[in-house]
Amino acid sequence: MPKREEKRNLESIPVGSLGIITLDGCRPLAEQVDSYLVKWRQERESEHKGSLAFSGYQRDSYLLKARVPRFGSGEGKGEILESVRGTDLYILVDVLNYAETYSLCGHENHMSPDDHFQDLKRIIAAVGGKARRITVIMPFLYESRQHKRTARESLDCAIALQELVHMGVDNIITFDAHDPRVQNAIPLNGFETVQTPYQFIKGLLRHVKGLQIDSDHMMVISPDEGGMRRAIYIANVLGIDMGMFYKRRDYRKIVNGRNPIISHEFLGSDVSGKDMIIVDDMISSGDSVLEVAAMLKEKNARNIFVFSTFGLFTGGLAKFDEAYKRGDISRILTTNLIYQTPELLEKEWYISCDLSKYIAYIIDTLNHDSSISDLLNPNKRIQDIVQRYNSGELEMEV
Repeated sequence: MPKREEKRNLESIPVGSLGIITLDGCRPLAEQVDSYLVKWRQERESEHKGSLAFSGYQRDSYLLKARVPRFGSGEGKGEILESVRGTDLYILVDVLNYAETYSLCGHENHMSPDDHFQDLKRIIAAVGGKARRITVIMPFLYESRQHKRTARESLDCAIALQELVHMGVDNIITFDAHDPRVQNAIPLNGFETVQTPYQFIKGLLRHVKGLQIDSDHMMVISPDEGGMRRAIYIANVLGIDMGMFYKRRDYRKIVNGRNPIISHEFLGSDVSGKDMIIVDDMISSGDSVLEVAAMLKEKNARNIFVFSTFGLFTGGLAKFDEAYKRGDISRILTTNLIYQTPELLEKEWYISCDLSKYIAYIIDTLNHDSSISDLLNPNKRIQDIVQRYNSGELEMEV
């Protein structure tokens, strides 16, 4: 089978010389993306590669040097250390990387999402309008959980998107946005929310043997009504049934900014003896998904796998260890789109899904001003990998 990158029609002239700026919190992911781009562009055959329009097409690295130094007071500034004039610029930022620190009046301060977003704006300001086009790749959309107004409260995500656009950002690429309708705040600019079902299914099939992917042996579960769209897609592509839980909340009180959940009620067919795939956009504390998993086990479900694009694990990993020992969960799959602790990566129940190659495909294609529609629709790739798994041709990982 020919390599996927060789099948892509990228003969068109690039928008501009490709440049990638990564903020420190996203550097490991950006370096993997860069290595793919370097490799592909060295191997790619094109009769136009020597022309002026393709100047700088092949380089040892597309990462541009930039930094955000800080003063002793904690204030900072963005600096770009090489020319970006005329470049097709991609800026990568992980707003959830709390492992990054800076000195604040002599104290070590862990960076919050607000700090990362402010640093992103500093870098855009340092560009000074000299780039030909600016695309921000923000895997976890900043303030995406504050996407609608239900009382006298701020609409932080919409304001943030408008800020970026007003500063000259042309396109924003994010992954599995909590509510894609937030793009209505910037209707005249590019906004893509990329889904990751293919990477999850590939990760599961490469690590778990003996799965029977049909409606008699497997089921997709949405832990709440907000995640129905994700669950329906995976269920339809795999040809299996789905069910959902809805959350009964106590609207008389607010705890940590939200109405506490009283119970989860299940809607769906019999789950007895079937493998379950729970699909959600993020694991925050994990209480909700673990409660859903425990209830499915009470209904005699077999193995329980959790797909979640962002694994925040804000309440620590101990509760997941306990759930794994009890048999409530078999595997949890999240992506490397946000910071992963070394402790998490060593867990027996954890599978990390690498998205660096996917991001490299998107950047490479957009730089040529080509359509990414086929990249955004993974249906064929999912069917291919399931067929390879069923025929025993898929290489397993241990």
